[in-house]
Amino acid sequence: MTRVVIIGAGQAGGETAQRLRQGGFEGAIVLIGEEPMPPYQRPPLSKAYLLGDLSIDRLLLRPAEKYADERIEFLPSARVVAVDRTTKSVRLDGGRALDYDALVIATGATPRRLTLPGAALNGVHVLRTAADVDAMRAAFRPGASLVVIGAGYIGLEAAAVARKRGLNVTVIEAADRPLARVTSPEMSAFFLAEHQRQGVRFLLGATPERLIGEGKVEAVVLASGEKIAADIVIAGIGVTPNTALAEACALQVDNCIVTDAQCRTSDPDIFAIGDCAARPIAHFDRTCRLESVHNAVEGAKIVAAALLGQQAAVETPWFWSDQYDLKLQIAGLFQGYDQIVMRGDPSERTFACFYYKGGRIIAVDAVNKPAEFLGAKMLIQTGRTIAPDLIRDTAQPMKELVAAAAPAGPQRT
Repeated sequence: MTRVVIIGAGQAGGETAQRLRQGGFEGAIVLIGEEPMPPYQRPPLSKAYLLGDLSIDRLLLRPAEKYADERIEFLPSARVVAVDRTTKSVRLDGGRALDYDALVIATGATPRRLTLPGAALNGVHVLRTAADVDAMRAAFRPGASLVVIGAGYIGLEAAAVARKRGLNVTVIEAADRPLARVTSPEMSAFFLAEHQRQGVRFLLGATPERLIGEGKVEAVVLASGEKIAADIVIAGIGVTPNTALAEACALQVDNCIVTDAQCRTSDPDIFAIGDCAARPIAHFDRTCRLESVHNAVEGAKIVAAALLGQQAAVETPWFWSDQYDLKLQIAGLFQGYDQIVMRGDPSERTFACFYYKGGRIIAVDAVNKPAEFLGAKMLIQTGRTIAPDLIRDTAQPMKELVAAAAPAGPQRT
């Protein structure tokens, strides 16, 4: 194998290039990114970068000069317009063609934009790239009014930063609770109460109808007729996987690019990783798409190992979210749970929700509880569990419970 081409210079693409070189791959590596900067961390964008606590240089996965030092050809501000599976080549906007022996598609996802009347007004934003944050940061000033449409993690993290900066914040959510897609009602209730305590106004079960203003957004009008003042609007209504290249070259796509456990697509010479792809998830009997740093890094690790003729060890999925002084750490996948067990007291702002299915722990949401997060992650990974009554007993340290944990029974699907 002489050349690996990677389309997408986000965390997944950047990690793949680095792991290939560090793993001893001596062939050519070409990393193609649409943004002008080398790969950087995205999670801090809605947290410390938006708050102004981190510069863009501190977000970079590694200094720009390292790519040249490691003989990785990095092509910034470049876009692939076609993949030709017959000739095993990709064509860039501008006409340049690159042959590949192996191709990695790490094109990520695009945030959904509002399609309401007035959505094109100045002051209406999405939050996905450093440029997105740069475009809105000046408006994050004390006394300004922010309306967040969508109460997922991105929306709530932006709301928390805005309150720290002294903005007036309203969150509009169509569901009857925040974080409805990603956590339990118990955890949703905790974060709703916390944001309300911090001064965020929530409109749940509400539908925005239009945005109004003269050249710049001034208000959001709901279907009910209520008008909410807005100097800035952030849409946090999900993302669409970037699958156009895969579809155009007839790879298997089902909302996202479908891959096997080695992240191979329906073409054995093409891999897909990160937010644009779905793969079988370790320790869970399911194939799905995950939006997380861990999933991006895990995909890079799997692909690099496959191209080097090795087998990668894979971990339990994990995620995190920072809101105010709360660190939410998540291990596993909670969907399908049949029992939830609380460890600790939410009123003390340090607790964990353990999710069980068929008598075994499948996930945890841990708020300011790193031991519970790490313990649950290890249990899922090693196929062990802890009885609910023991989990509830906070007098027993988590480390000791994990050490004495029993093997779990067969997972029920």
